[in-house]
Amino acid sequence: MNDGPDQDPGQRWAPPGDGATPPVPPGPPMEPVEPTSADPSHAEPVFSDTAPIQTSVVEPVAPGAHRAAYPPPPPTQPLAPSPAASPAAGRNRPSGWVWPVVAATALVVGVVGGVVGGIGYAQWDDEEQRATVPTVDYADLETQAPLEKPGSVARVAQEVLPSTVQIVAEFEGAEAGATGSGFVLDDKGHVVTNNHVVADAAENDGPIEIVDQDGNRQNATVVGRSPVYDLAVLHVAGAEDLKPAALGKSRALRVGEPVVAIGAPLGLSSTVTSGIVSALNRPVTTGSTADDSSYINAIQTDAAINPGNSGGPLVNLKGQVVGVNSAIATNGGGSFDDEAGNIGVGFAIPVEQVITTAQQILDSGEAQYPVIGARVQTGGPAEYDGATIDEVLADSPAQDAGLENGDLVTHVNGVRVTDGIGLIVAIRTHLPGETIEFTVTRDGDEQTIAVTLDGEVG
Repeated sequence: MNDGPDQDPGQRWAPPGDGATPPVPPGPPMEPVEPTSADPSHAEPVFSDTAPIQTSVVEPVAPGAHRAAYPPPPPTQPLAPSPAASPAAGRNRPSGWVWPVVAATALVVGVVGGVVGGIGYAQWDDEEQRATVPTVDYADLETQAPLEKPGSVARVAQEVLPSTVQIVAEFEGAEAGATGSGFVLDDKGHVVTNNHVVADAAENDGPIEIVDQDGNRQNATVVGRSPVYDLAVLHVAGAEDLKPAALGKSRALRVGEPVVAIGAPLGLSSTVTSGIVSALNRPVTTGSTADDSSYINAIQTDAAINPGNSGGPLVNLKGQVVGVNSAIATNGGGSFDDEAGNIGVGFAIPVEQVITTAQQILDSGEAQYPVIGARVQTGGPAEYDGATIDEVLADSPAQDAGLENGDLVTHVNGVRVTDGIGLIVAIRTHLPGETIEFTVTRDGDEQTIAVTLDGEVG
């Protein structure tokens, strides 16, 4: 991608399941491996670079690059997968990073894979937050009944642990080189996890196994993957004894509500941690290259999430899955040797998006995401007041709708947008074929433009 304005390195964010860590064997902990440092560089983000109709960033972002965080969060302790770069002179606003949280064999703590992204810090009222996740129908899924009333963390763990699995997959050519987490979707042996947990194995025909609560190991195959939403569906043959999880609704969550994260951090299977919903509707990006960039309309939680938690369920106190743990925040300071693990800032994909994508994969083996065919600025100076359309591509939904270069998009279907990442996230909570309303400012005048979304596979 083209270089944008210089910005200082800052807060990095890590998904809890990418570049995974295998189970930790008994004995003294292994020494962490020092990754190669890389100077941060900015890229000029785009909705599309090559395809005529696409909303994703397509230029690769090298490990160590970053996009701006809007605006900065309070100072946090470091959880850095690589040595921090020196801050630029005169800068005091940290930039945002998102890293997959998958545990790697050679690591005791840390993340594997240079996943770079940005965080939008805008918050909206409850009605806007509830409006930015897909509406889904669970009727076709044979799921578990939830607890009749909210229970203790111990009761929730008892209910959900049988539905949570550890995933052991090939990573960088090593069998069982990475581990993540997942949950049982239905009574047909389907398991949901993050794409970044199994991507390396899937692309290289490597082995994938699931390990249940009792330690039983079974082979799994990939039904389909969505790099765009960082989700994958696996199938375990002859696994009728696996217990499907109960499914909830993230749109019913409230900030401050207790939640529980379950998974295999650092390869430690059946680990339970608890916390609260820290924020809703948090725009987060992850992805090491343009091909696997993901934009998440995330649930933020302070429940401890670490490498190996990726793909595991975030549940409410009725034992219902409300999200899939996918990313954690890291601070730009310190070095890998100072890796502190969880710093209380984790992110989960809302369950509505998870089920929408999983159902597409189960129906056709692939998932689609909506596109408008325009480039949008996602790096450089923060705008805060909207997302600027840099270029409308020919013969695209954006052109057909009447969007123009320089339009400032401030709302999508009434939901406020503060920057380019927020705009992409807002679009991707909808489905191809839907018509959505953009509120734009052009030459000082505000107008509403209806855009019918096209779709791409990814």
